[in-house]
Amino acid sequence: MKPKSLTRLRQADDRTLHFLPGGFGIGMRFTAAGAARYQQKVVAGITLHPDVGDGTRQSFEMLRTVWAYGVLCYEIFTLVGDHALLVIEQALRERFMRHVQGVLVFVDRGGAEHTIAVASYDDVFEASKTARRHRWQLRAVPGQPPIAFNAMLDGLRRWAREVGLLRGHRNRVIEQALADLRNAVAHPAGPHLGSPVDAARKLDDIAEIINQLWGHPTPGGRLYPAPIRRQPVAIGWTDDPYESRMGLAEYLHPDDEEHTGWQWVIVRASYEPELGWGDSDLFAFDSRHEVTRLPVELLWGPGRRTDAIAWFTANQPQPDVVDPLDRMFIVRHEGPRLWLPMRPQIVAALPATDQFGTWYAIACDDPMSAWRHTSNLVAGTVCNQERPCTGCGVHTVLVGDYAEVAALCPAAAGPLPADVRTPRAHPRWREV
Repeated sequence: MKPKSLTRLRQADDRTLHFLPGGFGIGMRFTAAGAARYQQKVVAGITLHPDVGDGTRQSFEMLRTVWAYGVLCYEIFTLVGDHALLVIEQALRERFMRHVQGVLVFVDRGGAEHTIAVASYDDVFEASKTARRHRWQLRAVPGQPPIAFNAMLDGLRRWAREVGLLRGHRNRVIEQALADLRNAVAHPAGPHLGSPVDAARKLDDIAEIINQLWGHPTPGGRLYPAPIRRQPVAIGWTDDPYESRMGLAEYLHPDDEEHTGWQWVIVRASYEPELGWGDSDLFAFDSRHEVTRLPVELLWGPGRRTDAIAWFTANQPQPDVVDPLDRMFIVRHEGPRLWLPMRPQIVAALPATDQFGTWYAIACDDPMSAWRHTSNLVAGTVCNQERPCTGCGVHTVLVGDYAEVAALCPAAAGPLPADVRTPRAHPRWREV
């Protein structure tokens, strides 16, 4: 390696200058000063909650500090992205030690419990060796079945899931992918070079994992989002499926002559016009079947605009918050027909005429994942009934008749909501 002068070490790496906010820019580039400002801004918003343990925090802050020097040496971005994967295990170890508070409880095959005191994670390793030698399993949650635990990354991830520190069914697949990447970094087959975009995504995802381990979901997060805010939203349409409107219900106006004769419903849904976005699936709203990525609740309708305004004025429905992850969907299969998913509350209120067929209770994060998984089960392809499915992370809770599935549904479900479908609503069943 030929030594470089201090002046040369201070010069920006030309490869870094081409990574703009929109990604790799062909024919465009930052100035060196602009690249330095931009790359520091990238990591400035990737932060850990104050509750996160000191050891994990220090390792993460070290990566954020080094990141800025990638402007001078492009390879630093790859090194930061790779080392960030190793911090996952450090965070799990530190969170594990705080959770167990110095005591591990193992269960033998006869059901007897064995307590082992641990003062460091080295002690945990030794305890896990003893447990494996005697075929003991870890009691992660009092009153629940014990789990296999080897004190390695996979054992820590299993433990974190068992005690409820990690959430989201899709995240099971992502967590496994990150673990595989971590293993590839720890046991490399050869050199590799990534991009600042890839490394920043890793850093951001790992910050979400760490914050979630300490009980703090990320507002607007990609993996572990905080509970979402839902507001009263008005959806209007005509017989033409492409003549639809959506907006906050409070802005419905009695003198709006443009939309005279339209049908309207008021729902409680995620809609943030000040941020420039809403759930576009709302245009396919179906009051009895789940088609929207985020949970939606029918409040009123359908009816005329003047009646919608009168109802809204009289009732003043308020916003609420809901968790978008780990939801339960019920899918009905009858003959060649596979129906769209339903909420358990809807299933519990179905009349006897709609109770025939085979029913699937599916735990996942969105309705289309539940439908695709069930479709694969019915067709006997790709997916399986393992818990969770190794193909998509979806959890098949139960397959049975209506009575078996209804036993999982809320007892006080209330009456069925009005049967409302917008003109863009999906067909309620498809042949499989």
